This record gives sequence, C-alpha cells and structure tokens, in this order.
Amino acid sequence: MELILAKNSLDEKNNKKITLEDIEKELDKNKQKIFYFDQSNSHKDLVSMVENLEEKEHSVYLREVRYGLDENDYMYEMHVL
Repeated sequence: MELILAKNSLDEKNNKKITLEDIEKELDKNKQKIFYFDQSNSHKDLVSMVENLEEKEHSVYLREVRYGLDENDYMYEMHVL
C-alpha cells in the first residue's frame, strides 16, 4: 500500500509517496512519529494503514486537519505512538 504525503509548500510539484514498510522503518528509529497525508488519498486506504499499524501494537490517531476556509483545504494527520 502506498500513500501520498502532503506537500511542504504550494510550490512543490511532485508529492512524495510512502509505504507501510517505510513507516515501520521510521518507527524503529523513533518510537513516535507524525505523518501528514495529502487529501487525494482515499479514506479507506488511510483506515487500512491505521489497522495494519494497530495490529503491530502501535497506537494510531488519525484526524482531518483543515488549513483554510474552503472545504477542499484539508490534509490528514496520523500520529503513531
């Protein structure tokens, strides 16, 4: 499963992608990590990622972060402990 990370600035053209294996490697280095995902990811894929991480004994919090007044100005935040 591959998810698209949120852009760091509006000028970025290519979004970076991350897999479940990449997230697990990050968690091996740091016991907790916050990831921001682009709105183009499907909610179903994000929930699947959360379930996979919870099966591996991680606590995961997923929420929608709004950064503007338009209903399309949002991203997903996933905090993994």
